[in-house]
Amino acid sequence: MATAIRNNWTRAEIEEIYNLPVLELVYKAATVHREFHDAREVQVCTLLSVKTGGCPEDCSYCPQAARYHTDVKVQKLMEVDEVLTAAQEACDNGSTRFCMGAAWREVRDNKDFDKVLDMVKGVNALGLEVCCTLGMLTDDQAKKLKDAGLYAYNHNLDTSEEHYNEIITTRTYDDRLDTLNSVREAGVSVCSGGIIGMGESHGDRVGMLHTLSTMKEHPESVPVNALVPVEGTPLEDQPKVPIWDMIRMIATARIIMPKAMVRLSAGRVRMTQEDQAFCFMAGANSIFAGDKLLTTPNPEVNEDKELFHLLGLKPRASFKDKTQPAIKFEQIPQHSHHH
Repeated sequence: MATAIRNNWTRAEIEEIYNLPVLELVYKAATVHREFHDAREVQVCTLLSVKTGGCPEDCSYCPQAARYHTDVKVQKLMEVDEVLTAAQEACDNGSTRFCMGAAWREVRDNKDFDKVLDMVKGVNALGLEVCCTLGMLTDDQAKKLKDAGLYAYNHNLDTSEEHYNEIITTRTYDDRLDTLNSVREAGVSVCSGGIIGMGESHGDRVGMLHTLSTMKEHPESVPVNALVPVEGTPLEDQPKVPIWDMIRMIATARIIMPKAMVRLSAGRVRMTQEDQAFCFMAGANSIFAGDKLLTTPNPEVNEDKELFHLLGLKPRASFKDKTQPAIKFEQIPQHSHHH
């Protein structure tokens, strides 16, 4: 019996799935996963901070907010050629999606935006799926990015609408939804998820998944992040998220948004190989590779290669929905490494 794609999930239904006995939940999710995806295939994405720190927003989890005293140094927008060098390196290491993040509250129509458009054109020309996360966007800006070759735009909901004001006061949940709407209207793929471990309830997690799964179209990519607490931010003392909570989030997202790529994002650095294997089993099929996510540490490329080898996973080709041959790991240069 084929699983139907639904956009009318109720909170109660999602809550029931989220609270299933965990092995039962993972089995259900793994079954749905195999119906819609090649279970051995994982999309490898690289994230680069093209403009770091100095952001006027007050997101409690973020070391890039100007108002918090963290170790993050403010840097101006990178040069286009530096970004293209990083993108080529990511490509050589098996990444097929390259995401550029700028610590802006919103995109402004200025020289910096023109520069980002040039970055998008350049990365797209390398054959990578280009993604950006630049804060709030207007319809017009979304169209310009699309015309430059942007494939996806990331704008996370972060948490539930109810919990949002506890985490961020400098903008509203509706601002988030408006930006996602502009992205969707421009014909750009939507990447949107959130962070767990910010003092929210299980009900808040269900609420966030409910918002995502009842959009007119599900996001093509749903990042599930575990908070990495950073000294100097309001959430610096939050306890580590239990791995079972990550597994429940991933499995529930997989069941209610069967076609989406579910990305195991921040917090992976604190997970064992077994933890990560369980997440893949639960339906995660996308990861960030490389040594950091914007400003938080991320497992090294070599460790990821080892993990893929161990679990028999293979990197997904770029523009998969436009069908291209899969990449073989043998084609990726292996570097010897020591533990």
